[in-house]
Amino acid sequence: MTAEAVIEKMTPPSVPDWIIPPPEGFVAEDLDHLPDLPAHTELIDGSLVFVSPQRRFHQTVIHRLHNELEELVPAGHDVVQEMSVKLARRQRPEPDLLILGPDAPSGLDVTCFQPEDVFLAVEVVSPDSEDRDRTRKPLLYAAAGIPHFWLIEEVNGKPVVHVYELDLVVKSYVVTGVHHDRLKVSVPFDIDIDLTKLCERRTR
Repeated sequence: MTAEAVIEKMTPPSVPDWIIPPPEGFVAEDLDHLPDLPAHTELIDGSLVFVSPQRRFHQTVIHRLHNELEELVPAGHDVVQEMSVKLARRQRPEPDLLILGPDAPSGLDVTCFQPEDVFLAVEVVSPDSEDRDRTRKPLLYAAAGIPHFWLIEEVNGKPVVHVYELDLVVKSYVVTGVHHDRLKVSVPFDIDIDLTKLCERRTR
Protein backbone atom coordinates (compact mmCIF):
# COMPACT_ATOMS: atom_id res chain seq x y z
CA MET A 1 0.00 0.00 0.00
CA THR A 2 1.39 3.38 -0.96
CA ALA A 3 1.87 6.23 1.50
CA GLU A 4 -0.90 8.15 -0.26
CA ALA A 5 -3.28 5.24 0.18
CA VAL A 6 -2.45 4.97 3.88
CA ILE A 7 -3.12 8.68 4.38
CA GLU A 8 -6.42 8.43 2.48
CA LYS A 9 -7.50 5.45 4.57
CA MET A 10 -6.70 7.26 7.82
CA THR A 11 -8.51 10.45 6.82
CA PRO A 12 -12.11 10.48 8.09
CA PRO A 13 -14.77 11.00 5.42
CA SER A 14 -15.98 14.55 5.09
CA VAL A 15 -19.16 15.35 6.95
CA PRO A 16 -21.49 18.30 6.43
CA ASP A 17 -21.09 21.31 8.70
CA TRP A 18 -24.63 20.93 10.02
CA ILE A 19 -23.68 17.69 11.81
CA ILE A 20 -22.55 20.01 14.63
CA PRO A 21 -25.51 22.25 15.60
CA PRO A 22 -25.09 25.92 16.46
CA PRO A 23 -25.02 26.76 20.20
CA GLU A 24 -28.63 27.94 20.19
CA GLY A 25 -29.84 25.04 18.03
CA PHE A 26 -31.34 25.19 14.56
CA VAL A 27 -34.37 27.26 13.59
CA ALA A 28 -37.25 26.35 11.29
CA GLU A 29 -35.90 28.23 8.26
CA ASP A 30 -32.65 26.26 8.38
CA LEU A 31 -34.38 23.20 6.93
CA ASP A 32 -34.76 25.05 3.62
CA HIS A 33 -31.08 26.04 3.38
CA LEU A 34 -28.89 23.31 4.88
CA PRO A 35 -27.12 21.57 1.98
CA ASP A 36 -27.62 17.83 1.39
CA LEU A 37 -30.08 17.49 4.26
CA PRO A 38 -31.71 14.02 4.18
CA ALA A 39 -35.31 13.97 2.97
CA HIS A 40 -38.03 14.31 5.62
CA THR A 41 -35.69 15.73 8.27
CA GLU A 42 -37.68 17.29 11.12
CA LEU A 43 -36.80 19.98 13.63
CA ILE A 44 -37.84 19.24 17.22
CA ASP A 45 -36.72 21.57 20.03
CA GLY A 46 -33.98 23.00 17.83
CA SER A 47 -32.48 19.60 16.99
CA LEU A 48 -32.51 17.82 13.65
CA VAL A 49 -34.39 14.51 13.64
CA PHE A 50 -33.67 12.06 10.82
CA VAL A 51 -36.12 9.49 9.52
CA SER A 52 -35.25 5.81 9.56
CA PRO A 53 -36.34 3.50 6.71
CA GLN A 54 -40.07 2.97 7.14
CA ARG A 55 -41.84 -0.37 7.47
CA ARG A 56 -44.42 -1.42 4.93
CA PHE A 57 -47.23 -1.03 7.51
CA HIS A 58 -46.36 2.65 7.91
CA GLN A 59 -46.22 3.42 4.20
CA THR A 60 -49.31 1.38 3.32
CA VAL A 61 -51.49 2.99 5.97
CA ILE A 62 -50.39 6.51 5.01
CA HIS A 63 -50.92 5.93 1.30
CA ARG A 64 -54.34 4.32 1.59
CA LEU A 65 -55.60 6.70 4.27
CA HIS A 66 -54.50 9.60 2.07
CA ASN A 67 -56.59 8.21 -0.78
CA GLU A 68 -59.62 7.69 1.46
CA LEU A 69 -59.46 11.21 2.86
CA GLU A 70 -59.09 12.71 -0.62
CA GLU A 71 -62.58 11.41 -1.38
CA LEU A 72 -64.07 12.85 1.82
CA VAL A 73 -62.58 16.31 2.40
CA PRO A 74 -64.88 19.29 1.79
CA ALA A 75 -64.35 21.49 -1.23
CA GLY A 76 -61.42 23.85 -0.81
CA HIS A 77 -59.59 21.55 1.61
CA ASP A 78 -56.59 19.45 0.71
CA VAL A 79 -54.76 16.35 1.96
CA VAL A 80 -50.96 16.43 1.87
CA GLN A 81 -48.46 13.79 2.85
CA GLU A 82 -45.17 14.18 4.72
CA MET A 83 -44.82 17.96 4.62
CA SER A 84 -43.61 19.99 7.57
CA VAL A 85 -45.40 22.58 9.69
CA LYS A 86 -43.59 25.53 11.23
CA LEU A 87 -45.08 25.50 14.74
CA ALA A 88 -42.56 27.84 16.34
CA ARG A 89 -39.05 29.21 15.81
CA ARG A 90 -37.36 25.94 16.82
CA GLN A 91 -40.17 23.52 15.95
CA ARG A 92 -40.82 22.19 12.45
CA PRO A 93 -42.11 18.61 12.60
CA GLU A 94 -43.39 16.67 9.63
CA PRO A 95 -46.71 14.88 10.25
CA ASP A 96 -47.43 11.82 8.16
CA LEU A 97 -50.64 13.40 6.85
CA LEU A 98 -52.20 16.85 7.01
CA ILE A 99 -55.62 18.16 6.12
CA LEU A 100 -55.32 21.79 5.10
CA GLY A 101 -57.99 24.48 5.11
CA PRO A 102 -58.99 26.64 2.15
CA ASP A 103 -56.66 29.49 3.16
CA ALA A 104 -53.51 27.36 3.11
CA PRO A 105 -50.96 28.31 0.42
CA SER A 106 -51.30 26.19 -2.69
CA GLY A 107 -48.19 27.13 -4.68
CA LEU A 108 -46.02 24.26 -5.87
CA ASP A 109 -42.95 25.91 -4.33
CA VAL A 110 -44.33 25.76 -0.77
CA THR A 111 -41.97 23.89 1.58
CA CYS A 112 -43.94 24.08 4.84
CA PHE A 113 -47.21 25.24 6.31
CA GLN A 114 -48.28 27.32 9.31
CA PRO A 115 -50.38 25.85 12.15
CA GLU A 116 -53.36 28.00 11.19
CA ASP A 117 -53.37 26.23 7.79
CA VAL A 118 -53.91 22.82 9.41
CA PHE A 119 -57.25 21.28 10.41
CA LEU A 120 -55.89 17.82 11.20
CA ALA A 121 -52.45 16.31 11.80
CA VAL A 122 -51.96 12.55 11.60
CA GLU A 123 -49.05 10.50 12.95
CA VAL A 124 -48.54 6.78 12.31
CA VAL A 125 -46.39 5.46 15.15
CA SER A 126 -43.04 4.00 14.08
CA PRO A 127 -40.68 1.98 16.30
CA ASP A 128 -37.93 4.61 15.98
CA SER A 129 -40.21 7.53 16.89
CA GLU A 130 -42.65 6.16 19.46
CA ASP A 131 -41.93 8.79 22.13
CA ARG A 132 -42.06 11.68 19.67
CA ASP A 133 -45.27 10.47 18.01
CA ARG A 134 -47.09 9.68 21.24
CA THR A 135 -45.83 12.46 23.52
CA ARG A 136 -43.77 15.32 22.17
CA LYS A 137 -45.48 15.97 18.85
CA PRO A 138 -49.05 16.02 20.24
CA LEU A 139 -47.94 18.58 22.82
CA LEU A 140 -46.43 20.75 20.09
CA TYR A 141 -49.45 20.47 17.80
CA ALA A 142 -51.83 21.35 20.65
CA ALA A 143 -49.74 24.31 21.81
CA ALA A 144 -49.75 25.64 18.25
CA GLY A 145 -53.56 25.41 18.08
CA ILE A 146 -54.05 22.60 15.55
CA PRO A 147 -57.65 21.58 16.31
CA HIS A 148 -57.57 17.86 15.49
CA PHE A 149 -54.97 15.12 15.87
CA TRP A 150 -55.00 11.40 15.05
CA LEU A 151 -52.48 8.88 16.37
CA ILE A 152 -52.44 5.57 14.51
CA GLU A 153 -50.99 2.52 16.24
CA GLU A 154 -50.39 -0.97 14.87
CA VAL A 155 -52.21 -3.65 16.87
CA ASN A 156 -51.90 -7.23 15.62
CA GLY A 157 -51.00 -5.98 12.17
CA LYS A 158 -54.01 -3.67 11.92
CA PRO A 159 -54.35 0.12 12.33
CA VAL A 160 -56.06 1.52 15.42
CA VAL A 161 -56.90 5.23 15.27
CA HIS A 162 -56.88 7.35 18.43
CA VAL A 163 -58.85 10.54 17.75
CA TYR A 164 -58.13 13.74 19.68
CA GLU A 165 -59.72 17.18 19.72
CA LEU A 166 -58.18 20.37 21.05
CA ASP A 167 -59.50 21.77 24.33
CA LEU A 168 -59.19 25.50 23.67
CA VAL A 169 -59.22 26.40 27.38
CA VAL A 170 -56.15 24.42 28.40
CA LYS A 171 -54.57 24.08 24.91
CA SER A 172 -54.24 20.31 25.14
CA TYR A 173 -55.85 17.37 23.37
CA VAL A 174 -58.66 15.26 24.77
CA VAL A 175 -59.39 11.84 23.34
CA THR A 176 -62.80 11.54 21.68
CA GLY A 177 -62.57 7.94 20.53
CA VAL A 178 -60.46 4.88 19.78
CA HIS A 179 -61.41 3.22 16.50
CA HIS A 180 -60.46 -0.36 15.61
CA ASP A 181 -62.38 -1.65 12.58
CA ARG A 182 -64.17 1.47 11.40
CA LEU A 183 -63.37 5.16 11.74
CA LYS A 184 -66.61 7.11 11.82
CA VAL A 185 -66.55 10.72 13.07
CA SER A 186 -68.38 13.96 12.35
CA VAL A 187 -65.47 16.36 12.99
CA PRO A 188 -63.51 17.98 11.46
CA PHE A 189 -66.05 16.77 8.85
CA ASP A 190 -68.04 13.60 8.16
CA ILE A 191 -65.62 10.69 7.85
CA ASP A 192 -66.46 7.00 7.48
CA ILE A 193 -63.52 4.70 6.66
CA ASP A 194 -63.24 0.93 6.85
CA LEU A 195 -59.92 0.57 8.67
CA THR A 196 -59.66 -3.15 7.90
CA LYS A 197 -59.01 -2.28 4.25
CA LEU A 198 -56.01 -0.06 4.95
CA CYS A 199 -53.63 -2.99 5.34
CA GLU A 200 -55.38 -5.94 3.73
CA ARG A 201 -53.59 -7.68 0.87
CA ARG A 202 -55.21 -6.77 -2.41
CA THR A 203 -55.78 -9.28 -5.17
CA ARG A 204 -56.06 -8.35 -8.81
